[in-house]
Amino acid sequence: MKPLLSTILVATFVLVGSQMGSPVHPAYAGGHEAKLSYDVGGKSFAAHVEMTDAEPKGTVFIVHDWDGLTDYEKSRAKMLATLGYNAVAIDLFGVDAKLEGRDDYRRETGALYRDRSAFRARLSAAVDAGKPVSEAGGKTFIIGYCFGGAAVLEAARAAMGLDGYVSFHGGLGTPEGQDYAMTDAPVLLLHGSADPVSGMDDLAGLLQQLQTAGVPHDAEVFGGARHSFTVAGSRDYDAEADAKSWDALLRFLDRNG
Repeated sequence: MKPLLSTILVATFVLVGSQMGSPVHPAYAGGHEAKLSYDVGGKSFAAHVEMTDAEPKGTVFIVHDWDGLTDYEKSRAKMLATLGYNAVAIDLFGVDAKLEGRDDYRRETGALYRDRSAFRARLSAAVDAGKPVSEAGGKTFIIGYCFGGAAVLEAARAAMGLDGYVSFHGGLGTPEGQDYAMTDAPVLLLHGSADPVSGMDDLAGLLQQLQTAGVPHDAEVFGGARHSFTVAGSRDYDAEADAKSWDALLRFLDRNG
Protein backbone atom coordinates (compact mmCIF):
# COMPACT_ATOMS: atom_id res chain seq x y z
CA MET A 1 0.00 0.00 0.00
CA LYS A 2 2.87 2.44 0.66
CA PRO A 3 3.66 2.97 -3.05
CA LEU A 4 0.00 3.96 -3.58
CA LEU A 5 0.14 6.42 -0.69
CA SER A 6 3.37 7.90 -1.99
CA THR A 7 1.74 8.44 -5.38
CA ILE A 8 -1.24 10.14 -3.75
CA LEU A 9 1.01 12.47 -1.78
CA VAL A 10 3.11 13.48 -4.77
CA ALA A 11 0.06 14.05 -6.95
CA THR A 12 -2.15 15.88 -4.49
CA PHE A 13 -0.30 17.53 -1.61
CA VAL A 14 2.36 20.08 -0.90
CA LEU A 15 4.70 18.16 1.38
CA VAL A 16 5.97 20.19 4.30
CA GLY A 17 8.11 17.71 6.20
CA SER A 18 8.27 14.23 7.63
CA GLN A 19 7.86 14.96 11.34
CA MET A 20 5.89 17.53 13.33
CA GLY A 21 7.82 19.61 15.82
CA SER A 22 6.75 19.84 19.48
CA PRO A 23 3.30 18.24 19.26
CA VAL A 24 0.89 18.73 22.13
CA HIS A 25 1.07 15.00 22.86
CA PRO A 26 4.80 14.16 22.41
CA ALA A 27 4.32 10.51 23.38
CA TYR A 28 2.99 9.89 19.88
CA ALA A 29 5.59 10.01 17.10
CA GLY A 30 5.98 8.85 13.52
CA GLY A 31 3.94 9.17 10.35
CA HIS A 32 4.29 11.61 7.47
CA GLU A 33 2.98 15.16 7.43
CA ALA A 34 1.47 16.92 4.43
CA LYS A 35 -0.56 19.99 3.55
CA LEU A 36 -3.72 19.85 1.47
CA SER A 37 -4.80 23.10 -0.22
CA TYR A 38 -8.16 23.74 -1.88
CA ASP A 39 -10.67 26.51 -2.61
CA VAL A 40 -14.38 26.86 -1.85
CA GLY A 41 -16.69 29.85 -2.12
CA GLY A 42 -13.90 32.10 -3.35
CA LYS A 43 -11.70 31.40 -0.30
CA SER A 44 -8.53 29.35 0.06
CA PHE A 45 -8.22 26.65 2.70
CA ALA A 46 -5.40 24.39 3.89
CA ALA A 47 -5.85 21.12 5.77
CA HIS A 48 -3.13 19.32 7.70
CA VAL A 49 -2.66 15.66 6.79
CA GLU A 50 -0.93 12.90 8.75
CA MET A 51 -0.40 9.62 6.89
CA THR A 52 0.11 6.40 8.80
CA ASP A 53 3.17 4.28 8.08
CA ALA A 54 1.00 1.16 8.19
CA GLU A 55 -1.82 -0.20 6.06
CA PRO A 56 -4.52 2.37 6.94
CA LYS A 57 -7.37 1.24 9.17
CA GLY A 58 -9.35 4.19 7.84
CA THR A 59 -9.34 7.97 7.69
CA VAL A 60 -10.41 10.45 10.36
CA PHE A 61 -11.26 14.06 9.54
CA ILE A 62 -10.75 16.42 12.50
CA VAL A 63 -12.62 19.72 12.90
CA HIS A 64 -11.02 22.43 15.01
CA ASP A 65 -12.25 24.48 17.95
CA TRP A 66 -13.42 28.10 17.54
CA ASP A 67 -9.81 29.37 17.43
CA GLY A 68 -9.13 27.68 14.10
CA LEU A 69 -6.74 24.94 13.02
CA THR A 70 -3.86 24.86 15.52
CA ASP A 71 -1.16 22.53 16.79
CA TYR A 72 -3.81 20.95 19.01
CA GLU A 73 -5.72 19.40 16.10
CA LYS A 74 -2.46 18.59 14.34
CA SER A 75 -1.27 16.67 17.38
CA ARG A 76 -4.51 14.69 17.46
CA ALA A 77 -3.96 13.85 13.80
CA LYS A 78 -0.49 12.58 14.61
CA MET A 79 -1.86 10.47 17.47
CA LEU A 80 -4.30 8.83 15.07
CA ALA A 81 -1.59 8.25 12.45
CA THR A 82 0.55 6.36 14.94
CA LEU A 83 -2.47 4.16 15.67
CA GLY A 84 -2.91 3.21 12.02
CA TYR A 85 -5.32 5.86 10.72
CA ASN A 86 -4.79 8.52 8.11
CA ALA A 87 -5.94 11.84 9.57
CA VAL A 88 -6.97 15.14 7.99
CA ALA A 89 -7.26 18.17 10.28
CA ILE A 90 -9.45 20.53 8.26
CA ASP A 91 -9.77 24.32 8.26
CA LEU A 92 -13.23 25.91 8.18
CA PHE A 93 -12.14 29.56 8.36
CA GLY A 94 -9.68 29.94 5.47
CA VAL A 95 -5.97 30.64 5.28
CA ASP A 96 -6.50 34.42 5.32
CA ALA A 97 -8.75 34.49 8.40
CA LYS A 98 -7.54 36.81 11.15
CA LEU A 99 -7.52 34.76 14.36
CA GLU A 100 -5.92 36.81 17.11
CA GLY A 101 -8.49 36.73 19.89
CA ARG A 102 -12.02 36.04 21.04
CA ASP A 103 -13.62 38.71 18.87
CA ASP A 104 -12.07 37.08 15.81
CA TYR A 105 -13.19 33.63 16.91
CA ARG A 106 -16.74 34.87 17.44
CA ARG A 107 -16.75 36.52 14.01
CA GLU A 108 -15.65 33.38 12.18
CA THR A 109 -17.87 30.93 14.03
CA GLY A 110 -20.83 33.31 14.03
CA ALA A 111 -20.64 33.72 10.26
CA LEU A 112 -20.97 29.96 9.79
CA TYR A 113 -23.69 29.56 12.39
CA ARG A 114 -25.70 32.23 10.55
CA ASP A 115 -25.07 30.74 7.10
CA ARG A 116 -25.61 27.01 7.36
CA SER A 117 -25.31 26.55 3.60
CA ALA A 118 -21.78 27.96 3.71
CA PHE A 119 -21.05 25.86 6.79
CA ARG A 120 -22.03 22.69 4.96
CA ALA A 121 -20.27 23.72 1.77
CA ARG A 122 -16.96 24.12 3.60
CA LEU A 123 -17.36 20.81 5.40
CA SER A 124 -18.26 19.01 2.19
CA ALA A 125 -15.39 20.62 0.28
CA ALA A 126 -12.90 19.51 2.93
CA VAL A 127 -14.18 15.93 2.80
CA ASP A 128 -14.08 15.95 -1.01
CA ALA A 129 -10.56 17.40 -1.06
CA GLY A 130 -9.44 14.66 1.31
CA LYS A 131 -10.71 11.80 -0.85
CA PRO A 132 -7.21 10.89 -2.12
CA VAL A 133 -6.44 10.18 1.53
CA SER A 134 -9.70 8.51 2.54
CA GLU A 135 -9.79 6.32 -0.55
CA ALA A 136 -6.43 4.78 0.38
CA GLY A 137 -8.25 2.24 2.54
CA GLY A 138 -10.73 1.68 5.34
CA LYS A 139 -13.78 3.65 6.40
CA THR A 140 -14.03 7.39 6.93
CA PHE A 141 -15.02 9.25 10.09
CA ILE A 142 -15.23 12.84 11.28
CA ILE A 143 -14.54 14.11 14.80
CA GLY A 144 -14.54 17.59 16.27
CA TYR A 145 -13.85 19.59 19.41
CA CYS A 146 -16.12 22.34 20.84
CA PHE A 147 -17.07 24.36 17.73
CA GLY A 148 -15.76 21.37 15.80
CA GLY A 149 -18.20 19.14 17.65
CA ALA A 150 -21.05 21.36 16.47
CA ALA A 151 -19.59 21.12 12.95
CA VAL A 152 -19.60 17.32 13.18
CA LEU A 153 -23.30 17.38 14.05
CA GLU A 154 -23.91 19.73 11.12
CA ALA A 155 -22.19 17.16 8.89
CA ALA A 156 -24.31 14.39 10.42
CA ARG A 157 -27.56 16.25 9.70
CA ALA A 158 -26.33 16.84 6.14
CA ALA A 159 -25.61 13.11 5.63
CA MET A 160 -22.17 13.58 4.10
CA GLY A 161 -21.61 9.91 3.37
CA LEU A 162 -19.19 9.26 6.22
CA ASP A 163 -19.08 6.16 8.42
CA GLY A 164 -19.32 7.83 11.82
CA TYR A 165 -19.60 11.19 13.58
CA VAL A 166 -17.97 11.99 16.94
CA SER A 167 -18.41 15.18 18.99
CA PHE A 168 -16.06 16.06 21.86
CA HIS A 169 -17.65 18.67 24.18
CA GLY A 170 -19.45 20.14 21.18
CA GLY A 171 -22.34 22.53 20.83
CA LEU A 172 -25.40 20.26 20.83
CA GLY A 173 -28.18 22.54 19.60
CA THR A 174 -30.11 21.79 16.42
CA PRO A 175 -30.92 24.84 14.26
CA GLU A 176 -34.53 25.55 13.42
CA GLY A 177 -35.58 23.65 10.31
CA GLN A 178 -32.93 20.95 10.67
CA ASP A 179 -33.15 17.40 12.00
CA TYR A 180 -31.39 14.03 11.84
CA ALA A 181 -33.78 12.32 9.43
CA MET A 182 -31.06 11.93 6.79
CA THR A 183 -28.15 11.05 9.09
CA ASP A 184 -26.40 8.10 7.50
CA ALA A 185 -24.05 6.71 10.16
CA PRO A 186 -23.64 6.28 13.93
CA VAL A 187 -23.12 9.30 16.20
CA LEU A 188 -21.01 9.34 19.37
CA LEU A 189 -21.30 12.18 21.89
CA LEU A 190 -18.50 12.68 24.44
CA HIS A 191 -19.54 15.32 26.95
CA GLY A 192 -18.85 16.70 30.40
CA SER A 193 -21.64 16.73 32.98
CA ALA A 194 -20.64 20.25 34.08
CA ASP A 195 -20.38 21.76 30.59
CA PRO A 196 -21.76 25.32 30.90
CA VAL A 197 -22.09 25.78 27.12
CA SER A 198 -24.25 22.74 26.30
CA GLY A 199 -25.71 21.25 29.46
CA MET A 200 -27.39 17.99 30.30
CA ASP A 201 -30.78 19.24 29.11
CA ASP A 202 -29.22 19.93 25.71
CA LEU A 203 -27.70 16.47 25.65
CA ALA A 204 -31.00 14.84 26.60
CA GLY A 205 -32.78 16.77 23.86
CA LEU A 206 -30.26 15.69 21.24
CA LEU A 207 -30.44 12.06 22.32
CA GLN A 208 -34.21 12.20 21.92
CA GLN A 209 -33.84 13.63 18.41
CA LEU A 210 -31.43 10.85 17.43
CA GLN A 211 -33.73 8.23 18.92
CA THR A 212 -36.74 9.63 17.06
CA ALA A 213 -34.79 9.67 13.79
CA GLY A 214 -33.61 6.09 14.27
CA VAL A 215 -29.94 7.07 14.21
CA PRO A 216 -27.56 4.63 15.95
CA HIS A 217 -26.01 6.64 18.75
CA ASP A 218 -24.12 6.50 22.02
CA ALA A 219 -23.14 9.09 24.61
CA GLU A 220 -20.50 9.00 27.31
CA VAL A 221 -20.78 11.62 30.06
CA PHE A 222 -17.78 12.44 32.23
CA GLY A 223 -18.77 13.45 35.73
CA GLY A 224 -17.66 16.95 36.73
CA ALA A 225 -15.94 17.65 33.40
CA ARG A 226 -16.50 21.10 31.96
CA HIS A 227 -16.44 22.41 28.41
CA SER A 228 -12.87 22.03 27.10
CA PHE A 229 -11.92 18.96 29.09
CA THR A 230 -9.61 17.58 26.37
CA VAL A 231 -7.47 20.71 25.95
CA ALA A 232 -4.31 20.33 28.03
CA GLY A 233 -3.28 23.57 29.71
CA SER A 234 -6.76 25.08 29.59
CA ARG A 235 -8.73 26.05 32.69
CA ASP A 236 -11.17 23.19 32.12
CA TYR A 237 -8.70 20.44 31.27
CA ASP A 238 -9.58 17.12 32.90
CA ALA A 239 -6.90 14.48 32.32
CA GLU A 240 -9.14 11.57 33.28
CA ALA A 241 -11.99 12.68 31.01
CA ASP A 242 -9.49 13.35 28.22
CA ALA A 243 -8.09 9.83 28.43
CA LYS A 244 -11.49 8.17 28.76
CA SER A 245 -12.96 10.10 25.83
CA TRP A 246 -9.99 9.21 23.62
CA ASP A 247 -10.43 5.55 24.50
CA ALA A 248 -14.13 5.87 23.67
CA LEU A 249 -13.24 7.29 20.27
CA LEU A 250 -10.87 4.43 19.51
CA ARG A 251 -13.49 1.86 20.48
CA PHE A 252 -16.00 3.62 18.22
CA LEU A 253 -13.57 3.59 15.28
CA ASP A 254 -12.79 -0.08 15.83
CA ARG A 255 -16.45 -1.03 16.20
CA ASN A 256 -17.57 0.81 13.07
CA GLY A 257 -14.45 0.33 10.97
